[in-house]
Amino acid sequence: MRRLMRWMAALLVIAGVAFLVWQKSRPKPIEVMVKPVVRGVIEKTVANTRAGTVKACRRAKLSPSIGGQISLLPIREGDQVKAGTLLLEIWNADLKAQLVLAEREVVFAEAQANATCLSAEQADLDAKRSEQLFRRQVDSKEQTDRAITQARSSQAQCEAAKASVQMGLARVNAARANLSRTRLLAPFDGVVAKIEGELNEYVTPSPIGVQTPPTVDLIENNCYYVSAPIDEVDAAEVRLGMDCRISLDAFRGRQFAGTVRRISPYVLDVEKQARTLDIETAFSNTDDFHDLLAGYSADVEIIVATRQDTLKIPTEAVLDGRRVFVYQTADKKVHEKQVQTGLANWAFTEILTGLEEGRLVVINVDKPGLKDGVAAVAAEDVP
Repeated sequence: MRRLMRWMAALLVIAGVAFLVWQKSRPKPIEVMVKPVVRGVIEKTVANTRAGTVKACRRAKLSPSIGGQISLLPIREGDQVKAGTLLLEIWNADLKAQLVLAEREVVFAEAQANATCLSAEQADLDAKRSEQLFRRQVDSKEQTDRAITQARSSQAQCEAAKASVQMGLARVNAARANLSRTRLLAPFDGVVAKIEGELNEYVTPSPIGVQTPPTVDLIENNCYYVSAPIDEVDAAEVRLGMDCRISLDAFRGRQFAGTVRRISPYVLDVEKQARTLDIETAFSNTDDFHDLLAGYSADVEIIVATRQDTLKIPTEAVLDGRRVFVYQTADKKVHEKQVQTGLANWAFTEILTGLEEGRLVVINVDKPGLKDGVAAVAAEDVP
């Protein structure tokens, strides 16, 4: 009996050791992060590949068309100006004097023309009177012909004097045009962003083929849009008028509504393997312009398609566009499932077939050891 008891004790010890070895050697359940399959709205979107830029609808980098010394600079950086406001004037006393001279010459030419035309009128009256006298046989034919010729000559001199006035007016316009080249006027309402030059400094226009800094940089500050590059593979899906969401680094957590207003007609070869094309999006709400500045960085998310009340899961849970790992709470295991996907964006992917609402899918699919049938425990279940 004692011998039997010893054998039984030995067997129990061996069984206990074997159980401990099995417990130590068996694989531990892996920890997985899960999200449920939910029903809601999903959108297919196209986003920019690099940061876009907020740009003013109009921006002019202005310089005078001739060089010279700055004699008048009534603006400062940051000033709001109206269209037609004088921004800068080059020394132009000589051109002003030429304009005054041309205007005086016009006055003189007009006076001469008046006198000449009055003489022509008198000569015409004399010619008509001579013709009447000739018909009465008082004047001779020779005297009448002389009077008619004199009248025609005087009329020609009148026309020449009038032409001289027109020439003078043309010289006035030319003088004014030369004078206007020394003045820089605002082409539209805006804000003065930058001034290159000071009072009494000399400015020189850019030679052909040589770019020099503009004297005045004028930005329209009541109209903005966003220019951003998108990948060439997404270009075929983008259409004019599509709605989009605009995000700015300067306004964290805030999104601006917009629409696609322009798609570049050509592809830019930015890098060896990265080909993009630019799109422009207009802000839908003009009240947003009050908060914007030209040059802000921006991201654009174009809404290509939308589907209501559909099943969706986090995009990070989808492998190869057709596989997911499902966590079973009953057996505490992960099972691989084949699915058919629909619309997708960076956050969510639509599930057409293969999953039901409420099922738990694994989102940390890069977890070491994750495979079909492996024991697992959900992160929220870990003590």
